[in-house]
This record gives sequence, structure tokens and C-alpha cells, in this order.
Amino acid sequence: MGLQKKRTREQYQRAMKVMPYGVNSNFRYWGPDDTLVMTRGQGAYLWDSDGKKYIDYRMGFGPVFLGHGFPEVAERVSQAITQDGNIFAFTTEKEIELAERIVAATGVDMARLANSGTEATMHSLRIARAHTGREKFIKFEGQYHGMSDYFLYSTASAGKGTLGSPRSPINVVQSSGIPKGIAEYVINLPYNDLEILESTVEAKWGDLAAIVVEPTMGNSGGIMPAPGWLEKIRELCTAHGIVMIMDEVKTGFRLALGGAQQLFGVRGDLVTYAKALGNGFPIAVIAGKRAFMETLEPGSVAHGGTYTGNFVGVAAALATLDVMQKQPVHKTVNERGQMLMSGLGEILTDAGIPNSVVGVPSMFGLYLGEGAPPVDFRTFLEGDHALYDRIIVQLAERGVLPEMDDREPWFISYSHSEADIAETLTKFEEAVKGAKG
Repeated sequence: MGLQKKRTREQYQRAMKVMPYGVNSNFRYWGPDDTLVMTRGQGAYLWDSDGKKYIDYRMGFGPVFLGHGFPEVAERVSQAITQDGNIFAFTTEKEIELAERIVAATGVDMARLANSGTEATMHSLRIARAHTGREKFIKFEGQYHGMSDYFLYSTASAGKGTLGSPRSPINVVQSSGIPKGIAEYVINLPYNDLEILESTVEAKWGDLAAIVVEPTMGNSGGIMPAPGWLEKIRELCTAHGIVMIMDEVKTGFRLALGGAQQLFGVRGDLVTYAKALGNGFPIAVIAGKRAFMETLEPGSVAHGGTYTGNFVGVAAALATLDVMQKQPVHKTVNERGQMLMSGLGEILTDAGIPNSVVGVPSMFGLYLGEGAPPVDFRTFLEGDHALYDRIIVQLAERGVLPEMDDREPWFISYSHSEADIAETLTKFEEAVKGAKG
């Protein structure tokens, strides 16, 4: 018996006939009996095709930071559609305003707009290569930087036992259809391992265009950077003329108004933003220091996009920034997220389940397992993922919906109330008891 009820099952069967596996993103596929079909969302809630209401902790994989259908954002987008237009193939005043406000909020020098995190990271890597004249780059195991071919190696989809020795990691390709030669340009290393990072850079810096890093591990349960980790990346990049790319697609505007750069006090040369900036509308940003951004000289380095700067995405971002700057968004989210983190950990401990709650209040993961919290993807893989799956199925049946996969964090929005947190904890306790049988 899966999560699908009568009408949801009927709608999913319709989808299966015209969409591969019934979804428009493989990450939305939970299997033939558990893949849900939703009809609407409001605030912190979703409703499926059978009218069942869920407290949502997926929040569209993180972008819905204020809440579904948040009034100020919906109103601004509606105005843009009806009064401003859509896309002109020219710069607009609203784009300029948005770039100015991104610069002011994050401390970058310059910004260019894109539509998705994949676009932003793809272009940032091209800028780094053009700027340095080098071609290889370092990324870290378990980190995901979008769907472009160069980044689909040793992501959080890699299996335990496939990664090789941490001192000599194997690039694990995550998809068919990627040319074999691309692996030559990608160097995967364990996250948070200062010694291996430093020795690799010292040996290979002459070939390295960039080090690309998520400040927290957004697809490995929210693992935090160890003390000195981001600082060491910054130090090595500065010393060897390597471009430090901070992938803030998930952390940007969510961890703080100025993102992880503000929270951790470390600045990249290039930074990518997306999700929380538009509260669920498609908008992304490639930003950074002027010397690197001005590598995008027309006719020399390619960057473009038909829909970049479209009025809908820009209007949503401007409205979202307004709310963040005028209302206690981050304070509220952090307080309620901390309530949830503490409560979940207590319930698991009281049930005799070894656990660590990892991450920050707005974006955290649950690790079920003995010992210290995980510090990298390899230690994360040691957890009891099967037990987590059983708990989340039980929780979803009770109307609370985090991601089924423990690699994806829980996302808190400004619309999650204290009552929502309390209800979640009550149902989580029931789900833990149900999962233990």
C-alpha cells in the first residue's frame, strides 16, 4: 500500500502515459506507488489530488523560503505580468534595480541574471576557465552543482563503496550520456579534509581553474564546514591564482540575507545564487568580484539566455528581497527551525535511536547512526538510511512531508508556524514508533 490514494493514483497513471516515469524531474520520482501529484500549495501546506493536506518541508527543494503563494510576491508577479510585459531582449530598469540590490545585500561587485542554478554554475565554471586559462577544477564528493555534464561526478547519488580511497578518489559518473573524456577535467575530493585538499592543490595548481564548493552540503544532509575549511580553500585559491566559486544556490538568501558568505565570513571570487531569491519563481544569479565578472566580455566569453531578466523572475526576486529586508524573516525561520531541530533530536534519542541533527535551522538534515555527526559524504553514507526511509513514509502518511531521501535537507519557510512545528513533532513521534514496529 503506497502513499497514492484513488484520484492521485489516477492522475499519476495519466502522467505515466505522456511523461517519462510520470515526472518532469527524476528527483520527484518516489516509485510507482508513492510518487504524489499535487494540486495546490498555500503557506506551509500542499494538497494532493485526493485533497489530503501536508505540512511541506520540501518547499520545492528549497526555493520557497517565504511560503507558497506568499501575498507580496504573488501580487508583484501578477502586476508584472499584466502591466510590465514578459521579455524584451533589452535591459530593463527592473533588472538594474535587482542587480543593485543583490550587490548591496551580498557584498559582491557585479551580478548577471540566469534562470536556474544549473545555468549559474555552468557559466561560473566557464568564467573561471576563461579568466585563468586553465581547464581542470576541484569539486567535493556528495556535492551537487546542477545538471551540466561537468558536475555530474561523485554527487550525492554515488553509491557506498564506489568512491575509491579518499587519498585517490574515483570520479563516479552519475548518468549515461556523458562523454568519457569530461572526467579528465574533474577532480573530486572528500569534503572537510584539509590535508588532502592542500596536497592536491600543491601538486596540481597549474592546471586548476577553480575550486567549486557548497558552503554546507545541500545534498548530503546539511553537513557543515569544519573550522578552517572554507578559509583554507580561500587561502589556496588566493595563493595559486585559482578561482574560488561559492555555490550558494541553496544557501544564498536562506542562511542569511548575505548568504553563507555573511554567515561564515569567507568570500568567493564568484558566487552562484538561485532558489530562495525568487521564492519559487525561476531566477538565478552569477555574481562576484569585478575582475572576474568582467571576463564576460561580449565576443570573447559566451554568456546568454533568452529568458534571463524576464519580468516574472525579476519581480518575484524584488518582492522577496523587500519582505526579507522589512520583516523578521531570518529571525523567525531560525527560531522555528531550531525548535524543530531540537524536538526531532529529542524524539529520536528518547526512542533509543542514535542520531545527529546536522546543519542550520533553515536547512538541516537528520543522520541516524552511532558516533559523531558526519563530516563528509563518506561518513554520511554510514548512516541507517533504511530506518530513515521507514520513518518518513510513516510521517507522510500522517500528513507531514519532508524529502523521502535523507540526503535532501528539511527546509523551513517563514510561513511555518509554531503550531506547524508542534504538530510535526507530535506526528514525528508517532512515525518513529510506527517505523520501529
